[in-house]
Amino acid sequence: MSEPQPPSEPTQEPENEESASLSKKAAKKEAAKLEKLRRRQEQEAAAAAARAESAEPEDPLAANYGDLPLIQLQSMRIADVNDWTEVGALTEALKDQKVLIRGRAQTIRAVGKNMAFIVVREKGFTVQCVATVQPEIVSRQMVKYVAALNRESIIDIEGIVSVPGVAIKGASQQVEVQVRKLYCISKAAVLPINIEDAARSDAEIEKANQAGEQLVRVNQDTRLNFRVLDLRTPANQGIFRIQSQVGTIFRQFLLSEGFFEIHSPKLIAGSSEGGASVFKLDYKGQPACLAQSPQLHKQMAICGDFGRIFEIGPVFRAEDSYTHRHLCEFTGLDIEMEIKWSYFEVMDIVSRLFVTMFDYLNKNCEKELEAVRRQYPFEPLKYLPETLRLTFAEGVQMLKDAGVEVDPMGDLNTEAERKLGQLVLEKYGTEFYILHRYPLAVRPFYTMPCCDNKEYSNSFDVFIRGEEIISGAQRIHVPEFLAERAEARGIEVKTISTYIDSFSPDY
Repeated sequence: MSEPQPPSEPTQEPENEESASLSKKAAKKEAAKLEKLRRRQEQEAAAAAARAESAEPEDPLAANYGDLPLIQLQSMRIADVNDWTEVGALTEALKDQKVLIRGRAQTIRAVGKNMAFIVVREKGFTVQCVATVQPEIVSRQMVKYVAALNRESIIDIEGIVSVPGVAIKGASQQVEVQVRKLYCISKAAVLPINIEDAARSDAEIEKANQAGEQLVRVNQDTRLNFRVLDLRTPANQGIFRIQSQVGTIFRQFLLSEGFFEIHSPKLIAGSSEGGASVFKLDYKGQPACLAQSPQLHKQMAICGDFGRIFEIGPVFRAEDSYTHRHLCEFTGLDIEMEIKWSYFEVMDIVSRLFVTMFDYLNKNCEKELEAVRRQYPFEPLKYLPETLRLTFAEGVQMLKDAGVEVDPMGDLNTEAERKLGQLVLEKYGTEFYILHRYPLAVRPFYTMPCCDNKEYSNSFDVFIRGEEIISGAQRIHVPEFLAERAEARGIEVKTISTYIDSFSPDY
């Protein structure tokens, strides 16, 4: 009898070739993955070691510079505003004195690792500031921080005023500020236009191009697309400040002459001057338009016994012409006054007003005028203490004598006005003058005809360098005559009935 056999062990089928191939690929893939991880770890370790090796030691002067945290910009500290000095006030008289200024970093230039120049701009004025490594005052880390600032960032600088031995070409102020402390108040991003490029004159660009140096020209479309940046140029800063001064002088002079200020409506029922240059609109189902002039309301104010009034406000004209003389919207400076004997009384006021303006601007706005002149060159205005007055007929005769044919009863076109301006300058030595007694046909419907010749009017235009800047006239105050003149100009009397009625004996 045979003994029982132990169970045989199960046999394993050999792997087929396809399974063996997959196992090898997976192993290779895993090995490659591990190798990649190892290399990355080695690179990170090497980079960390490099950073540690190059890391600068902690700066003991770190409190003298850096980005101000938000909490310090939330009016946490009440300080005397007199602590600050405006950039435009930095002069040689402040030599060796400590100053605190705030402005935009217009340009930044590093000179090696131990010095950096920053041109700071405030309200159109610029000053060169210098950060130089000095023991216990300015560290190399501070210079590095300054050099890394973006242009147009707003910064505070505390420093000492110094006077260099040579003229500073890249700044309006002829002093330097030796930086002791510098803090960034507001960081700027990389901007689409450079303020320096936007501030260049056409002549500067052309001169550089002829010399083979290509300078960027910022065109009008780009300026308007980035208007906030364009407003920062010294010329624009000067223009707006001069404009502000003009309004101030206008107001102060007229107040001293017994005028007072009014504010007339700008949304009215009908045209205020006639013609088609009016913006029409619908006002709650009724036709209306934007005021071409405050003229009608000014005259109503005089009928209300205001005596002498003025207004500074917007004027709207639907002009189709594309010149610098035709604007769809502008700020008008208007006056209206009673006449005792003659419209010459108005010309007297206008003459003295403008001479006062010119004298004041030349004396008190020298820096602003120079800032504008650098980008838009111009010559000082020639004017007389007693303003020249010519009749329209005299102006026409001067043109005829110069070989320019014009209609003696028509208006002067642009070319004729410019030519007359040249002739007046040559003969009388002035670029500012008044031309009066215009043909009635070319003046608004409310203009009073002359007493001795009804084809002419008691009106005037004021010219600067051959271009009209303002006009004026004696107004018709007789309601029947006023209605007649309005109808003759194609104006519906009912749309200005309130204005005409203000001259009625019933009032």
